Amino acid sequence: MTDRLGIIDLGTNTFHLLIVEKNDRHTDVLFHVSRPARIGEGGINQQLITEAATGRALDVLRFFREQLVQHGIEPQQAFAFGTSAIRNAQNSEEFCATIQRETGIGIRVIDGNEEARFIYQGVKKALDLGEAPTMIVDIGGGSVEFIIGNQEQIFWQRSFEIGGQRLMEKFMRTDPLSEADRKRLYNYFDEQLIPLANAVHQYAPSTLVGSSGSFDTLVDMDYHHRTGAGPEPGKTGFNLPLEEFYRSYEALLTLNHDERLAIPGMIPLRVNMIVVAICLIEYLLRRYSIKQIRVSSYALKEGVLAEFS
Repeated sequence: MTDRLGIIDLGTNTFHLLIVEKNDRHTDVLFHVSRPARIGEGGINQQLITEAATGRALDVLRFFREQLVQHGIEPQQAFAFGTSAIRNAQNSEEFCATIQRETGIGIRVIDGNEEARFIYQGVKKALDLGEAPTMIVDIGGGSVEFIIGNQEQIFWQRSFEIGGQRLMEKFMRTDPLSEADRKRLYNYFDEQLIPLANAVHQYAPSTLVGSSGSFDTLVDMDYHHRTGAGPEPGKTGFNLPLEEFYRSYEALLTLNHDERLAIPGMIPLRVNMIVVAICLIEYLLRRYSIKQIRVSSYALKEGVLAEFS
């Protein structure tokens, strides 16, 4: 018996479509694509999805609809999940109704805890977390999910509305980011992440596992720097040496948009948001004396797949 599933992750910056075919023994990926929709741009800190953002979302989702139909999946049968930008928007219901009317895709808006749970499920499919407590971090455009857990269970989890698009609009007044704005950003982390500090004190994770997104780009940059090529296809878990992270950190903070884009391994989708993302990663490493970075190429959509399998 075979069954096809379409899973759509409606992120604040990027929309992802995963189409799989399941049979009794295994699951095969038939199609996987990520497209920029930037639905948080221009309105996320005002809790609005702008008309322009809705237009970009519709463009991407019409393309996704075509792919679903080509793979024999009716749009209304797809599992589409709305995250930070959608759940916090005052016009969320209007946005979801427009998407449903124009594309036939119904959106299920999930809260931060559900998002964190799906991310955890995805990450532990990508790599073995082991027995010791690990800090999983997923840096989205609207929110950042932190999960402290091991391969067997979650000890603590929380979603914070401090995603990359929000941080860029609040703090990235110049490009490159100024030293003064970087200090303001780090002070903001101190203020916002007090519950995380308490959880780290309790569970003492020594490893940070980054989930997808900017972490994928850091891995690509590392591979290109060391080997002249990207990571091997199909690999889902990576070690990112601390010295390589700090090499990238120092470079990215001093370069402007065009210079960052020229770095081997960089993609246009990440070229701006990666600046505030690496600041958050560096803050976590230093603040909590974390000595190891691992990266999972799986995130929310693979966690949804794991839960529905």
